[in-house]
Order: sequence, then structure tokens, then C-alpha cells
Amino acid sequence: MVNQSSPVGFLLLGFSEHPHLEKVLFVVVLCSYLLTLLGNTLILLLSTLDPRLHSPMYFFLSNLSFLDLCFTTTCVPQMLLNLWGPAKTISFLGCSVQLFIFLSLGTTECILLTVMAFDRYVAVCQPLHYATIIHPRLCWKLAGMAWMMGLLQSIVQTPPTLRLPFCPHRQIDDFLCEVPSLIRLSCGDTTFNEIQLAVSSVILVVVPLSLILVSYSAIARAVLRINSAEAWKKALGTCSSHLIVVTLFYSSVIAVYLQPKNPYAQERGKFFGLFYAVGTPTLNPLIYTLRNKEVKRAFWRMLGKDGDSKNT
Repeated sequence: MVNQSSPVGFLLLGFSEHPHLEKVLFVVVLCSYLLTLLGNTLILLLSTLDPRLHSPMYFFLSNLSFLDLCFTTTCVPQMLLNLWGPAKTISFLGCSVQLFIFLSLGTTECILLTVMAFDRYVAVCQPLHYATIIHPRLCWKLAGMAWMMGLLQSIVQTPPTLRLPFCPHRQIDDFLCEVPSLIRLSCGDTTFNEIQLAVSSVILVVVPLSLILVSYSAIARAVLRINSAEAWKKALGTCSSHLIVVTLFYSSVIAVYLQPKNPYAQERGKFFGLFYAVGTPTLNPLIYTLRNKEVKRAFWRMLGKDGDSKNT
């Protein structure tokens, strides 16, 4: 087993068993990363510069965009290096940093999406009290809670994972350093780590998802009581983008962290993991901009054009 007092690097196998696929994935991942940088930076600029977007919804959306920028930058550059050339190594320090940041940001996104669902619930179900309930101080507290919970989860789970007795071949059957793949690499007893992973998955994935479903159940009941077609359209427009983002994010997270232990599920989990790390941060700004008239109007105003006339 690897001597923990002088840790060595790892081999990220990724998709090396499909060499013909690696060059295609390199182009796809590179394009997705560039779109992620462009789309999320644009949302950050619009949310900061346009006074009409200084509202709780866009405050949380700007947090999500900043998170997605950090999320992809943590893993994509290393992934591109591995996909392009034969060298697929990562140092122990690099793996540790990647694991810590990736775990922290992934947890933060789970909580942040739950906070955004609560924001949408209040907007639809308590519209007259929205400004009173979702005030700026609460927004900062909720966003801070999401980031702090992510940091705490990473502090708790990263050290036990890195202290595992890893097998001498050091081959991680994944494209990045994640808790499940590092547990599979261990040649020792991983009972504690597996229990820790299961408990954290329930607390940080299942519970937030349940709260989101409860919020949208209440929203659905409120919408069904609406008789106005215009109000229906406004309510659906308010929630549809967030609901699509939640569906894409949680479906990929569940596929990665709650998959059964068999080779087929592990291979399938790699593709879901790729979508989780690269796909969702790329799609999030597209979903929010293409389906949101306010963001599109803000974009045209930033270019010095009449945003209202562009969306009539």
C-alpha cells in the first residue's frame, strides 16, 4: 500500500479505455468550458451592472454563476490535459486540492438550489409579503449558509478520504478526484468512509431535494388555484428555469453518488459525472438567459440598445 507519509500522485484513467472517444470529448469539453466562462461571466456582469436585476432572484443566480465558474475551473483544465495527451497523472497535492474544492462547491450548489426554490416559493405563494420576507439581509445569510455548509462538508469528508490506504497501482477509474472513486481505489477497510458518504448523501442530496419537491408541490397547488391565464404564464415563467436546472443537476448527482456497485453502473456513472462537472454549468446560463426576458432585456441594455423593444 502507498506510504501515507510520502504520498505520491495518481493516474486518472478517465476514458482511456475509449481512445477514439478522447479527442471528441476534448473538443466537447473545451467548447463547453468556453461557453461556461462566457455565459456565467455574462450573468455576473448583468446582475451587477443592471439596477433592474438587483433583486433576490438574480442575487442567488449570480451566486450560482460564480459557483459554476469555480466548479468547472477546478476540474476542466486537468481533464483537458488528460484527454489530449498520454500523460494522465495528477499529483497527490493536486488531487487533494481538487477533491476539497470540488466537494465544497458541489455541496454549496445543492444548498443554493434549495434556497432558490424557497425564494420561488415565496414569490409565487406569498407575493404580497415577498419583499418583507426575502429582504437583502436574509439573502446574504442564506447565501452565506450555503457556502459555509459546503466548506464544512469538505473539511469533514476530505481528510478521511485522503488518509485511506490506496492500492499501489494508484489508478483512479475516473476523470477527476472524487470521494467514490478514491474509496474504490483503497485496498483497506472503507466501512467508515462508505458510511460517511452515505450519511452525507442523505443529508446534502436527499434532504435538499425533498425540500425542493415540497416547495414546488406548494407552488403547484397555488398555481392550480389561479384562474387567470396571464398569472399562470407568469408563475410558470418564474419557476420553469430553476426547475429545469434542478432536474439536470440532481439527476446527475444521484447517478454519481447514489449508484449501485457494479461495473456497468460505474461506467455509466463516469458519463453522468462528466455531465455533472461540465454539462450543467454550461447549460445553467443558457437556460436562465433563453427563458428569461429580464436577462435578455438587460443584455440589450448593456449593449446600448432598447431592451424593451427587443422583447416585445
